[in-house]
Amino acid sequence: MNVLITGASGMVGEGVLHIALNDPSVNSVTVLGRRTCGHSHPKLTEILHSDMMDVSSVADRLTGFDACFFCLGVSSVGKSEAEFTALTHTLTLGIAQVLAPRNPQMAFFYISGVGTDRTEAGKVMWARVKGRTENDLLKLPFRAVYGVRPGYLQPIEGLKHTLPYYRYVTWMYPMLKVFAPNSACGLDELGKCMIRIAKEGHSSDVITVADMRKMSSFK
Repeated sequence: MNVLITGASGMVGEGVLHIALNDPSVNSVTVLGRRTCGHSHPKLTEILHSDMMDVSSVADRLTGFDACFFCLGVSSVGKSEAEFTALTHTLTLGIAQVLAPRNPQMAFFYISGVGTDRTEAGKVMWARVKGRTENDLLKLPFRAVYGVRPGYLQPIEGLKHTLPYYRYVTWMYPMLKVFAPNSACGLDELGKCMIRIAKEGHSSDVITVADMRKMSSFK
């Protein structure tokens, strides 16, 4: 497979990048981002682009992909609904609308989160916005679109972009696996699950934490 990753300078995207680069079924990985991901590898190509709200100027380089792992996102903390919508829905759809006609065989994986609300009518702002984003992505002519809904993600040891506060909370992960197994998984499991589904497909357009645990072993 040839895969495209966004958000590789963040914790989730870097973890997915790490898994993809080390998977033998992945032939090439292209990272699209504002700044370098900080990694080098024979499989890796970077497209650095300062304005992720408008990728039309690099559209001719965004072809030939079998899967897109869209890990680019921001926290809703401190943002109005209009701000969060622009940085979540508008940005994501803008890139996806460039990719879809150029990659009709692409499976598009959108990282949203547990609690995403596809009714778009709930009380939780971020859940409504991400639900609307999932809904509108499903209308695009990709081979498949998946809303990927992780909960707590245990970071991959040794990577560069793990958020600093994780050093204070990773100790909880063994307990979460026992007492709330459907709310937490490893970032490696997320990456492996998406790669497997990109190859094999999935019975649902929503990927849950349980799916990540179940489907993270390669066949």
